[in-house]
Amino acid sequence: MSSTVNHIYIMAGGVGSRFWPQSRNNYPKQFIDILGIGKSLLQLTYDRFLKLTAPKYIHIITNKQYRKLVKEQLPGVPDENILCEPSRNNTAPCIAYATFKLAAMDGNANMVIAPADHFILYEDVFISKVEHALEVAAINNYLLTLGITPTRADTGYGYIRYDKQDVNGIHKVKQFTEKPDFRKATEFLNSGEYLWNGGIFIWNVQTALEAFAIYEPEMFSLFEKGNSVYNTKGEQEFIDREYVNTPNISIDYSILEKAINVYTLPANFGWSDLGTWASLYEIAEKKENSNVYGDAMLHLQDTDNSIIHLPSGKLGVIKGLKDYIVVDVHDVLLIFPKGDEQEIKKVTEVLKTQNRINFL
Repeated sequence: MSSTVNHIYIMAGGVGSRFWPQSRNNYPKQFIDILGIGKSLLQLTYDRFLKLTAPKYIHIITNKQYRKLVKEQLPGVPDENILCEPSRNNTAPCIAYATFKLAAMDGNANMVIAPADHFILYEDVFISKVEHALEVAAINNYLLTLGITPTRADTGYGYIRYDKQDVNGIHKVKQFTEKPDFRKATEFLNSGEYLWNGGIFIWNVQTALEAFAIYEPEMFSLFEKGNSVYNTKGEQEFIDREYVNTPNISIDYSILEKAINVYTLPANFGWSDLGTWASLYEIAEKKENSNVYGDAMLHLQDTDNSIIHLPSGKLGVIKGLKDYIVVDVHDVLLIFPKGDEQEIKKVTEVLKTQNRINFL
């Protein structure tokens, strides 16, 4: 391994609206034990990276309202390693913030950026791939992403068309397409020329700074103004004042679709982004008629391929459902076709416009 220090940044500031109504504004999915194993998705992600480095090199990027939750669930993370956003402006601004803060601390460091809510079955394979990518990023001006072999025409992911020729397992990205429509996603899947973007990025801090300077100059200038206050008591005040002025844009749209130095490392390690109920269904244990329902008390008739989530102590009697999501939690009952799950986020947006925010 290179002597360059590696820092991990876990993004944990989203609300998980596609996992509504289990995931709520005040307690989103990354803090929930959604797999029923005694640990939240954030805790599982943190524990995974402890196999790679020490707690002092693991940072959490979250919304200010979740700082207390982060401290409760990850008491080993130093206070100064919790980066608090005052607003949700998507992944590009939060990664830019992390980049500038790290550059002020160590201008030669490598960065791993990963979401808090991914499921990874083969963790040792994952860590091995990340270590390999870090070695490459330390000596090359590459923006690296881990690429996952697609298993379906999913419209919720970015797709990577890559050069089949590789150097030490690293492939040049020919084209990066963020969240195509179903027709395009089907074409990509059938071609065999594409990988899913797993949303896990590895690069050197200087490579990242250069990318923001070229492709997001206004965002670069905004964060550059804080160079004298990063890692000081004045940092949060600066972020609270300036962060809200950043555009709401993902790193995929802002950098990866434009940059010419994007590379991928194909890596299959039992990955799911656990972004939706259907993605949880895919990895969960199937019971009779391929239904998923954990410890719920159920009387099922002519019901199959469905995921059913009920409160403890409630009996569910269900007949005639196929490929459905049934979630009864707190003050919301959701009954939704599994194939239309991407529309669940639209439901939450409608509720917001109707000022029914108490249900969000």
